[in-house]
Amino acid sequence: MKIPRFDSAIIVVSHTTELVRGQEHDLLEQFMPVVRRQSTTLDLAPIERIDAAGLSALITLYCEACKAGHSFKVLHPGRHVREILALVGLDRILVSQPEAGSAFAEPELQESAA
Repeated sequence: MKIPRFDSAIIVVSHTTELVRGQEHDLLEQFMPVVRRQSTTLDLAPIERIDAAGLSALITLYCEACKAGHSFKVLHPGRHVREILALVGLDRILVSQPEAGSAFAEPELQESAA
């Protein structure tokens, strides 16, 4: 398993492409100490699939961060992950919008004139 990369409080999930049952314990074990120590943004760009266990792990991390007086957000969820977060209403609570010009800002979509 790769060690996550730390950029300030932004952590890139790099050890998996799925947050599903059976993997949630690894996620919690790895990131629980971090969210208790500092405000954290979890970059979910590599995550292609999430299920109820993955959602539960994210909620647990969010709650632990709040108890410690810190914030917890997710950044760059893929289309499928974003849809699941929106379906259960977690997008409004967890999804962070990167600041324009930051290294983690998503490129703007440009429409081509047809």
